[in-house]
Amino acid sequence: MSSIFDNDSPSNLTEYSVSELSGSIKRTVETAFDQVRVRGEISGYRGPHSSGHAYFSLKDDRSRIDAVIWKGTFSRLKFRPEEGMEVIATGKVTTFPGSSKYQIVIETLEPAGAGALMALIEERKRKLGAEGLFDPARKRPLPFMPRVIGVVTSPTGAVIRDILHRIADRFPVHVVVWPVKVQGEGSGEEVANAIRGFNGFNPAGAIPRPDVLIVARGGGSLEDLWSFNDEIVVRAAAESAIPLISAVGHETDWTLIDYAADIRAPTPTGAAEMAVPVKAELESQLAQFSARLQGSTTRQMDHRRQAVRALMRALPSLDQLLALPRRRFDEVAAGLGRGLELNTLNKRRGFEKTAAHLRPDMLSNRIAEKRQMLAERMTRAERTVERLLDRSKSRVGRADAVFASLPARLRTQTSRMRDRLANLSRNADTAVRHQLARARGDLQAQERILQSLSYKNVLKRGYAVIRDEDNRPVSQAAMLSAGSGISIEFSDGRIGAITTEGGEPPGSARKRGAKSSEPAAPPKQGSLF
Repeated sequence: MSSIFDNDSPSNLTEYSVSELSGSIKRTVETAFDQVRVRGEISGYRGPHSSGHAYFSLKDDRSRIDAVIWKGTFSRLKFRPEEGMEVIATGKVTTFPGSSKYQIVIETLEPAGAGALMALIEERKRKLGAEGLFDPARKRPLPFMPRVIGVVTSPTGAVIRDILHRIADRFPVHVVVWPVKVQGEGSGEEVANAIRGFNGFNPAGAIPRPDVLIVARGGGSLEDLWSFNDEIVVRAAAESAIPLISAVGHETDWTLIDYAADIRAPTPTGAAEMAVPVKAELESQLAQFSARLQGSTTRQMDHRRQAVRALMRALPSLDQLLALPRRRFDEVAAGLGRGLELNTLNKRRGFEKTAAHLRPDMLSNRIAEKRQMLAERMTRAERTVERLLDRSKSRVGRADAVFASLPARLRTQTSRMRDRLANLSRNADTAVRHQLARARGDLQAQERILQSLSYKNVLKRGYAVIRDEDNRPVSQAAMLSAGSGISIEFSDGRIGAITTEGGEPPGSARKRGAKSSEPAAPPKQGSLF
């Protein structure tokens, strides 16, 4: 009986190797499904592989098929695949010989209708809005008069020409254009890089840093404007430190960059109008302000001039202003002489009051007291020095007697001490003599002062001192009566005299009688001097 595993058994089936069978299936599938369009939901998408290829699956509610987008095709796609996005993929079905699997190699990829794109936009809008990128508090006001405007747009379209023309008409300023693609693969990255590039400019660099940015594009379909819905563009617009104007499409076109920008313009031309004011209007307004300022200044000067005139009328004349000071000056000048006389009289009275206490006898007594005191001190000092010398000599004598028996070294020291003591004794004598000389000089100086103040020097100049019977000085005639005995002291001695009435010496009446023919002289009211 033959076995079913017998290699010699006859069969009419063609025998294939595994590789041949896999290759045949691959050719059959690729021939039958050379170009297909498949609608499904993206599943398992994790982004491009390190090789640049993208691997994921397309599924519906019942089936699933693997899909791959090669690196070259992936870079040309208008849309980036996203997890859960419903798409229509065009490509060919093939198998993978290494395993019993088939897959679709996608050549083009597009969303499954506008509804899918809008749903994706809404989902992305909710996500970015939750992060605070669309918060109105983050939006900044545009500068009123920018010096430099940065424009991010295509350099060849009509948009840039409209913006430049509108800025030149309204207020010509410096415009820096960053050329980018505004649709197609890689356009979103270029727009985001342009926004970040403008923000990275150095304000002091060769290319000035713009004061405001305009991101502009002309109108188009939802697919044409899709680059401005990219998350990278929205984040770049929200992170911009320069105020940004979004001018994408027409007034009815909305993209996510419009929500992240500081302000949205309905058209690119409208963005240029928002960026700069109208120079002619500013000049006209400035001229109006200048005219108003000049008129206001003129009116103000007129009002001030009238006020000054009114004040001038209210002010008194120069003579009226100086009348009272002049009167006070005249009164003070008139009383100045009398004031000087009174001041001199007061000073004289004070001097006389002080001089009454400075009598010559008082000064003589004080000098005598000082002289006696000095003599007593000199006597005590001499006695003290003598006692000290006697004591020192006795101590030296005792020391000589004690140290006589000491060795030569001690005798030498004793001799030195004796010499030193002798020197000190001589110095003490010299100091005492000097002290006595200084005291004698002070006494002589005080004696000279006494002599200069003594009244006897005045007597030498022809004056005399009148004394009464009690030897007291007489300073006024009223202190004496007629017939009183007085003594008159001159510089060379004293004489006695008797006072008379009227201050006439005896015998003057006889002389008047002898010469009766001459008119009598009026009595003199002089002093007894």
